[in-house]
Amino acid sequence: MEHIKQWFNRVLSNPEALALAGTLLVGLGIILWFGDVLSPVLASIVIAYLLEGMVVKFESMGMARKLAVVGSFSLFMALLSYMIFGLIPLLSIQAVELAQQLPTMLNQGVDLFMALPEKYPNFITEEQVKLIFGQVSAEAIKYGQGLLSFSATSVLNIVALVIYLLLVPMMVFFFLMDKDDIVKWFASFLPSNSRLTTEVWATVNEQIANYVRGKIWEILIVWAACFIAFNLLGLHYAVLLSFLVGLSVLVPYVGATVVTIPVLLVAYMQWKWGDAFVYLMAVFLIIQALDGYVLVPLLFSEVVNLHPVAIIVAILFFGGVWGFWGVFFAIPLATLVQAVLVAWPSRHDVVAS
Repeated sequence: MEHIKQWFNRVLSNPEALALAGTLLVGLGIILWFGDVLSPVLASIVIAYLLEGMVVKFESMGMARKLAVVGSFSLFMALLSYMIFGLIPLLSIQAVELAQQLPTMLNQGVDLFMALPEKYPNFITEEQVKLIFGQVSAEAIKYGQGLLSFSATSVLNIVALVIYLLLVPMMVFFFLMDKDDIVKWFASFLPSNSRLTTEVWATVNEQIANYVRGKIWEILIVWAACFIAFNLLGLHYAVLLSFLVGLSVLVPYVGATVVTIPVLLVAYMQWKWGDAFVYLMAVFLIIQALDGYVLVPLLFSEVVNLHPVAIIVAILFFGGVWGFWGVFFAIPLATLVQAVLVAWPSRHDVVAS
């Protein structure tokens, strides 16, 4: 109890620590209460972080800031147009085809599953199979009901998507063009004793920028590698599955495990236990290994290293608090916690001052 009292006295006697704690509490409150409403703003900030690297490259070539912003934004709009009119329709077609094939795949899976007690009676019984199958069926019904409820609100979702497609590019452009003014405006609300807050923000800002750019590049590289591999091997739904594998890198460790299931399922239903299935899984595992041991260290060499346990805990905690954005920003938010702990004044700092 005495240690807690000393800690409170140390914090309350340090105005910089109070300013940092107040800033963090206000930011956390905004995220918890207005996170869903501000999702277009957050998406715009992520895209602006990504494009800022391109703007800096153009500026290093002697281009003026405004011209560099216009050039980077034009490339972004061209890519967005391709995704809306080219990629998304293709993904939708393959998703519909896969959904139509799911009943057949599930029936084949059920037949294979029900034959297990005959082949391996010492490991699994018929009663265990029926119990597992009943649980899986109940979960499938629950997800099917959720899908129906989602389709009932699809019109509203489409309207919201159209609005976001208009608002997000506009905000991205202004975030890039008026970056300095926006940063100064936010800085004007900080308390006068904000040296500690400024130090933490400088560290976290660099980490977030490196993380967002590195993560986007990782998604694109893994997606392209999987698409080339799946397409060359003739796997069905290559565009959709490779896209899912690319998105899976958003959730370290967990995403790669989850996305392996649909890849395995489609490959098995297409080839059974043939050579093509073995080749596909070998190539898929090689891509995952290269991503984890080569690509990630290369892209995130400037990001503060965190222990895998800390990353998983951050994903679980921030994902539960903030949903998708919590998962996406789990590593930067964990870095923020680490930066605060490092910068927080210790007992020795107080004595020295």
